[in-house]
Amino acid sequence: MNILQLVWKNISQQWGATLLSIILTAFGVAILLSIYITSDSFEKQLQNNSKQVDLVVGAKGSPLQLILSSLYHIDNPTGNIKLAEAQQLESNPFIEKAVPISLGDNFKGHRIVGTDTSFMGLYALNLGEGKLWAKSFEVVLGSETARKHQLKLGDQIHSAHGLAENAHIHDEHPFTVVGILKPSGSVVDNLILCDLQSVWDVHGIHHDEHDHEHEHDHDHAHEGEHEHNHAPATSEAAKTETAHVHEDHEHDHDHEHGHDHEHEHAHESPAASAQENAANADSAVSAAAPVQEDSIVAERPRDNAFIKSIAEDVKLDDGLEITALLVKYSSPAAIGVIPKMINQSTSMQAASPALETARLFSLLGVGIDSLEILAYIIMIIAGLSVFISLYNALKDRKYDLAIMRALGASKIKLFSLLIVEGLVITCIGGLLGLVFGHLGLYFISTQTSQSADIIQAFSIYKEEWLILLTACLIGVCASIIPAIKAYNTTISTILGNK
Repeated sequence: MNILQLVWKNISQQWGATLLSIILTAFGVAILLSIYITSDSFEKQLQNNSKQVDLVVGAKGSPLQLILSSLYHIDNPTGNIKLAEAQQLESNPFIEKAVPISLGDNFKGHRIVGTDTSFMGLYALNLGEGKLWAKSFEVVLGSETARKHQLKLGDQIHSAHGLAENAHIHDEHPFTVVGILKPSGSVVDNLILCDLQSVWDVHGIHHDEHDHEHEHDHDHAHEGEHEHNHAPATSEAAKTETAHVHEDHEHDHDHEHGHDHEHEHAHESPAASAQENAANADSAVSAAAPVQEDSIVAERPRDNAFIKSIAEDVKLDDGLEITALLVKYSSPAAIGVIPKMINQSTSMQAASPALETARLFSLLGVGIDSLEILAYIIMIIAGLSVFISLYNALKDRKYDLAIMRALGASKIKLFSLLIVEGLVITCIGGLLGLVFGHLGLYFISTQTSQSADIIQAFSIYKEEWLILLTACLIGVCASIIPAIKAYNTTISTILGNK
């Protein structure tokens, strides 16, 4: 009978103590494995998701919540910000890239992110199949999103309102899959990307029509203002050329106040208005044609100032909103300038991913370290259990060991028997601990959002074998003292006392 057979017979004779040692070892290994995989996954995700993002701009609230919702897609957003106000940051020389994102819907737990094509460059994403979106309601899937739901090009999906997958379904606005991304190792693998217009359209925000109507009304008001101010300009035609140029200059300077002046005159009496119109008509008839032409030229805006004003007014009044703006600095000097400027001078807030994630780990670090210490303590207790089990069993088996020695077994074989017994107990406990650890991680991953599925529960890490080796070494150390006692077994003394 070989050593393994003898070990198994010895273990099967004391199942109570053996099971206790196995369970304690398995529990300690499972905790260590969970801590390691979780911390390693979070560290990799922090690096992959924030390495190109220096600042996140969003609504006022918790900076940590803004980072978690906009970069890691774990928490709920702090609110929305005006698109026009956010876009003003793009012209800042300290900002190299500003990528807008808009959240609001999901597909079976995977968040739908409205953005533009600059998002691809920010995360260094590459298409595996298909193409990028070209119009509203076209989406590009992350690799994990497509894999989990067996989606392919041309399939249609329906979004659910909000960030909970059991919310109201937007059946009237299906999304068409036009592309699938290559795996990137970031949270984008579990997202669905589309353009900003799709997010606005699915919630009934008419962005294009709003801009068109606003611009038409603004142009119409400008034409009325131009006709109102043209008559006073022509009444000055009889003056000298120098005085005319001077008056034109003053008129251009005061042109932006013409609209308010028009409203003031609107409340004058009809008689006074008629008299003024008659005088202006007589003056216009007596004026020379070349002078009238110069007066019209004087009414023209300079350097496209009025056209620029229209564009700015449309952008400020359109009311479009986004969730956050992902910012990349053009210079390290921006670290001390941009966040302070945004927080003090705008209605938005700026949060640094580096600072907030460091604060997050400082908060979680105590708990993680405590769990790690607890796991090692449990494994040490498991080692003590193995030691006590073998030591007590040695008392009951000393006559068996003496007979083995009388039958020719060497002292080394008795020593090895106890060492292997302790090793087998802790090895079984360690293997069960690895299984329990992966199952526990899988259960944890099912309770989190699909977009935040950053833990690969069934991936095998090379460090797992190091944890298993540690457990086995604890078992060997716990077996040394009983093994030495078995090694020193004296046949004559034990059998003589029998």
